[in-house]
Amino acid sequence: MATEATKPRWVALVGGVLGSTCCGLLLYAWSVFIKPLNDEFGWTRAEIAMAFSICAMAFGLTTFIAGKMSDKYGPRIVVVVGSIILAIGFVLSGYIQSKEQLYLTYGLIAGFGGGLVYLPPIATAPKWWPDRKALATGFAVVGLGLGSFIMAPLATYLITQPGLGWRYVFIYVGIAMGIMGLISAWCLSVPPAGWKPAGWNPPVSTNPSTSKANRDYTFSEAIRTPQFWMLYVAYFCGCFAGLMVIGHIAGHGRDAGLTPMQAATAVSILAIFNAVTRILIGAIADKVGTKASFVGIFALQVAAMVLLFPAGSSAVFLGIVAALIGWNYGAMFTLFPASCLNYYGPTSQGSNYGLLFTAFGVAGFIGPLVGGLLKDSTSTYSAPFLVGAAVVAVSVIITALIKPPPKLS
Repeated sequence: MATEATKPRWVALVGGVLGSTCCGLLLYAWSVFIKPLNDEFGWTRAEIAMAFSICAMAFGLTTFIAGKMSDKYGPRIVVVVGSIILAIGFVLSGYIQSKEQLYLTYGLIAGFGGGLVYLPPIATAPKWWPDRKALATGFAVVGLGLGSFIMAPLATYLITQPGLGWRYVFIYVGIAMGIMGLISAWCLSVPPAGWKPAGWNPPVSTNPSTSKANRDYTFSEAIRTPQFWMLYVAYFCGCFAGLMVIGHIAGHGRDAGLTPMQAATAVSILAIFNAVTRILIGAIADKVGTKASFVGIFALQVAAMVLLFPAGSSAVFLGIVAALIGWNYGAMFTLFPASCLNYYGPTSQGSNYGLLFTAFGVAGFIGPLVGGLLKDSTSTYSAPFLVGAAVVAVSVIITALIKPPPKLS
């Protein structure tokens, strides 16, 4: 529509920041709830981690539905529906009396709503910024880190205040997320067919063998390429380790003797670097390429996972390692959608990346749960973090070997 063409293209970035911040509030400060829930209900770490695992799985698997719906109906309506569902699930979590209720409200309902909110801005923002795709994607996902940065100290403060507690975190933050999500939806629209930024023209190849027009991959064509599934496995491995840490880092710090606020500070530091990298890695990838960026961040993540357990007893050391993990983990959420867009084109990006992002959902279920089970069985976080390091090593190998699929004409 003409009215959508007159909207400044930076508005889509605002929608992305707000939408992804909602999702960051939902997911990335979960570990601050571990101690309060354990103290009140006596649940094991594995039982508490199950709520986060269900939420991450529902969130990740829903993005495929959200991508298909966004491609068909547009991003705005999908985010509106998701915001309402997300707020309802999060608020209801403040009234739970059993772990099964928590699995339903926080895990399934809020996770489903979050998945609807998350994907449409990622598929939409780069269409307004074809000249800076990776950077635009970084803005569309930066809020995941910002949400965690806000949530960890806020939740810890409310939890420790007399007369408040963890239930009020769910209620108040749930209402705030619903409002933010609706504003995000208003910011989102798809550029008109044939639109391009003023003064910008798509690059033209000087190679005669590739100078003819290329077409985008359809969804069915993209998923038949081996590169798609190589990206999927690499994404799973990176998310497995990252979500294991996010689900347990505050609990690890508390077990090692840190105060509640020191442990929450580690979560916030991870969140800061998780947010910053999503923009900076986009700018870096636009210059040096995604392949070199991928190999670098995954190799660093292996080292950081090995260092995480011995870092737990020192607030400073844990903060440094948390920063490194946050940087490497956050970078994935810019590099993977940018790679998917570069490999297969924008036409089916919502569906293509929606399916690719289900790797997050599968890893989100398995990673935190494995971390909790290993912690319960060994009474230490050493084993889960070393397992996480070994899993991330697979991503190093895949991203070093992968090559783009052939262009279609």
